[in-house]
Amino acid sequence: MTFLLSLPTIRPAALALFVTLCAGASGGAGAQTRGELLYGTHCVACHNTQVHWREKKQVVDWTSLRAQVRRWQAADQLAWSDDDIDHVARYLNEVFYRLPPPSQVIATAAPAPSRR
Repeated sequence: MTFLLSLPTIRPAALALFVTLCAGASGGAGAQTRGELLYGTHCVACHNTQVHWREKKQVVDWTSLRAQVRRWQAADQLAWSDDDIDHVARYLNEVFYRLPPPSQVIATAAPAPSRR
């Protein structure tokens, strides 16, 4: 009988705790990107950080980064979409390579024609 009397006071506290924990887990600084989730699920078992910093690295620009992501997802038969490949390439670029984004590469490669 005592348990039933204390149950209504426990419910609001438990609900508040649950809502607080869910709000913290669903977003914010700790949220993973799709690229990080795909990489962590399918790649990190074989590709540790040393792969990305070795002397004979095969990634030198954005095109080669995307090509390597495409190559390895095909080797593992993951059948990723172009969007998935872009997400993983962006994640790897942010964490390891720090290459200029494709829009900056295009902008610096071909200056805009002057208007007269």
